[in-house]
Amino acid sequence: MDDQIHVNRREFLKQALAAGAAVVSARLAPWGASAQGSPGNESGKKIKVGVIGCGSVSRHYLSNLSASPFVELVSCCDIIYDRAKRAAAKHQVPHHYPHIEKMLAGAEFDLFVNLTDMQEHYRLNKQALKAGKHVWSEKPMAGDYEDGKELLELAKEHGVRIWAAPTVVTSPQFAFMARTIASGTLGRISAAHACYGHLGPGWSPFFYEKGGGSLPDLGVYNIATLTGLLGPAREVVAMTSIVTPTRNIAGKTIKVEAEDNAMLIMDHGNSVLSHVQCGFNYFTPYDHAATQQDHHTIAIIGTGGSMHLAGYDWGPHGVDLATRQQPKLKRHATDAGGYSWQYGASHVAECLATGKESLITPEHALHVVEVMAATTESQRTGRRIKIKSSFKWPIIA
Repeated sequence: MDDQIHVNRREFLKQALAAGAAVVSARLAPWGASAQGSPGNESGKKIKVGVIGCGSVSRHYLSNLSASPFVELVSCCDIIYDRAKRAAAKHQVPHHYPHIEKMLAGAEFDLFVNLTDMQEHYRLNKQALKAGKHVWSEKPMAGDYEDGKELLELAKEHGVRIWAAPTVVTSPQFAFMARTIASGTLGRISAAHACYGHLGPGWSPFFYEKGGGSLPDLGVYNIATLTGLLGPAREVVAMTSIVTPTRNIAGKTIKVEAEDNAMLIMDHGNSVLSHVQCGFNYFTPYDHAATQQDHHTIAIIGTGGSMHLAGYDWGPHGVDLATRQQPKLKRHATDAGGYSWQYGASHVAECLATGKESLITPEHALHVVEVMAATTESQRTGRRIKIKSSFKWPIIA
């Protein structure tokens, strides 16, 4: 009889988790990927979008934005003006500008999409908010906590909204992991680990200049995922270093000023600790650009089980779960559900058009910024750093 009860309970949890993930996926399904599979924009309302930064990332974003029924692409902007013109021509965008002042004074738009170098995010986001534009910013939204906090206050003051990448909390795999934790399947959570690295970008020096680094480029994803799953960080202790002091970028030798190797530990309260490591000096046999990888990049460990994310959290494709009752790893949450790392701007455009709320919040983005700033401060001082910010948690109940 007891065995039957345990079997029934396991089956119930399995069904509940599957149903919960399906509900979340339906709620967050991007345009063209609704639960019924019916694409389109029934209301017909479109958000006018202006994109600044027409480099490598924009190729992914502009294709995604062009396909969205909730978006009307109005303008492209880049300080390398030819890039703005080429992007506009390729995606049939009617206006293009050489700098932000002309863009904000030009054709009207609603949503400012910032895809520039990370050192420019705070300055440009601030200008857009002051001009009364909603903002979607690539990560991070700002370089430090005080600047990020100012952006949130500016958005409220001007009656607009700001969101920032990464989009990790909207994936079906994140939903499954959050539901699994909430169900108690893993027992009492004790630890988590995340790792993300490669040999470093070779197309632009900004990754290695002051304000850059592996943490705001790579580790930012893992920090967003782990705080999203385990709750806001209360304290951070960390070490960073520069492994490769010079880099050859586009034929020029540059001095590396930002960390290219980082490790941090977060205390989430309730005795839960997590560890993130990232760097630009990691050889890996896995293709960084591909999402269909089978290696584990994130692990959540409890007294009753553990689960492991297959692939990167920006492009996940499954969660492997093992428990005391079922110690062999079993793959779950294999459906992408329309999720992609580059759909954030399209996603918030849909939210603005329909009134839906996103699981991505500016408070969470600000918290991630503060954790990264605390990592730098911990390395500088050798101390544990207390975190002031928080966000609504759990993200998925």
